[in-house]
Amino acid sequence: MHIKLAALCCFILTQPVLAADITHEHGGEIFSKFQLEADIGSNTKKTALQSWDLDGWMGTDENKLWLKSEGEHVGGKQESAEFWAMYSRNISSFWDAQGGIRYDARPESTAYLTLGVNGLAPQWFETSAHLFVSQQGDVTARLRQENDLLLTQKLILQPYIEVNFSAQEVHEQDLGAGVTDGNIGLQTRYEFTRKFAPYIDINYGRKFGETSSIAKNHGEDKDELIGAIGIRLMF
Repeated sequence: MHIKLAALCCFILTQPVLAADITHEHGGEIFSKFQLEADIGSNTKKTALQSWDLDGWMGTDENKLWLKSEGEHVGGKQESAEFWAMYSRNISSFWDAQGGIRYDARPESTAYLTLGVNGLAPQWFETSAHLFVSQQGDVTARLRQENDLLLTQKLILQPYIEVNFSAQEVHEQDLGAGVTDGNIGLQTRYEFTRKFAPYIDINYGRKFGETSSIAKNHGEDKDELIGAIGIRLMF
C-alpha cells in the first residue's frame, strides 16, 4: 500500500510540469522505454540468489516520469526491495536531472527524497548518481556506471561498477559512515533481438570501512562473489 501510494503521489505531482512542457515539444508525442532484467544464481557458499532490476521511463524528449525497481532474494528470503518514482528533466544533450522518491520495503521500511542525474559520461559510460535523504534525515548516495562493448552486433560485454556512500552511521541498516559497499561485475549477453537477450553475470561485492566492521561483528562476510544467468527484456 505504501509503495502504490508513493508512486501515485509522485506521478500526480509531475503531471502539471509534464503537461505544460509537452506542448512546446515536437507534437507533444509521448514515448516509453522499459527494461527488465531477472536472474538466478549463487555465491561461493552455494547460497541460492534471485534478483530483478526494472528501469524505464515514459514521457517526451525533455520531460519524463522515470520508474525503477530492484531487489534480491537470498536463500529464499527477501533481502532487499527498492521502488523509485522520479521526474526527469533533460538539461543537456546527454544528461537528465532527476527528483522524486524512493521507497525500500526491505531490509527496513524506509522512504527517501531522491535527487540526482542520469546520462552519458565521457567514453559513453552510462552513469547514474543519486543522493537520498531518508524520512529519519539520514543522507546516503549511490553512483553507478556501465558501458556496452560490442564483440559482434549481437554479443555484448557490459562491465559495470556501483558504489554506495553514507554520511553517517545508520544502525537500523548496519551501515557505517563513508563508503559503505560496492560491487564490480561483467555481464555477457547475446541479443537475439533488442527486446530479448539472455545473459551471464559475474560480480564481486565488498563492504568497506565501518560497514565492513559491523558485518564482521555480526558474523557476516565482508565480500562475496556471485555468478548468475538471466534474461533481459525491453518493452
